[in-house]
Amino acid sequence: MESKKALVDGENPDTTVKRQCELLGVPRSSYYAEAKPEGFTEEEERAMRIMDAAHAENSYYGARSHMNNLARNGVRFGRHHVARLMEHMGTRSTAPQPKTSAPAKSHPEIPHLLRGLPVRHPNRVRATDITYVPLGRGHVCLSAIIDPFSRFVVGWRLHDAIEAAEAVICMEATVERRGCPAMSNSDQGSTYTAQCYIDCLARHDIRQSIDGARRWADSAYIERRFRDLKHDCIYQTEHRNMRGLRHVIAEYAEKYNFRRVHSSLDYATPAEWYFSGLNAVDFPEDKGMSLAA
Repeated sequence: MESKKALVDGENPDTTVKRQCELLGVPRSSYYAEAKPEGFTEEEERAMRIMDAAHAENSYYGARSHMNNLARNGVRFGRHHVARLMEHMGTRSTAPQPKTSAPAKSHPEIPHLLRGLPVRHPNRVRATDITYVPLGRGHVCLSAIIDPFSRFVVGWRLHDAIEAAEAVICMEATVERRGCPAMSNSDQGSTYTAQCYIDCLARHDIRQSIDGARRWADSAYIERRFRDLKHDCIYQTEHRNMRGLRHVIAEYAEKYNFRRVHSSLDYATPAEWYFSGLNAVDFPEDKGMSLAA
């Protein structure tokens, strides 16, 4: 059996793993149990760096586009291999598509509550997401929470892995510092449909909303902040430790929140809009349009 499993080539572009296992008489479950790595190879880490930079430039890239872009850079992975790396990185194509991040099958279904909802003051809705950040020869994850009304980055946290417990810690710290929103919106990933995260929101009486099908625009604000952070800070220097990276992100968040003006905010800063609590008469028409559409 072991000699047969060694013959299965997971990166063969002409014959799928399923077909190879059928021809060799090897159960696919046995092959994957043996083939699953404990970490990431140097080639996979390199691939994720290339994919992350490509996503910042072309957020509509899906697994096939990333696969072809990797091939142009000398990294030859199959589409499903690329899709697994994208899932680990929390990278999703922004092109309209039938499904977004999939929740675990055992997790409860959570409704999409943003459609038709006017967002006319801070803390009515907060959006949260996780992204991949390169660090040294590996990577870490960045959780962030943003107030879509004001674009204010309410909270963030660096951590080693994409786990629901890390999202809970980020949310708890943000609630302690900035209070509770009426609603929290995220993608459909298993991180945000895990019971510990649902319980966290319930403890604070926060209604939970999940991006609906073809509703990629619901996460547009936070995806743009991730893109800007990486272009402005992450890709400029190779960061080698969490302490240095955390300092860079803290400086960026402070500058973005308190010193950077936005044309969509009448050339005010996110902090000015967040702390002022302007009413519906005072904000431009595009405020809330993406949430209400």
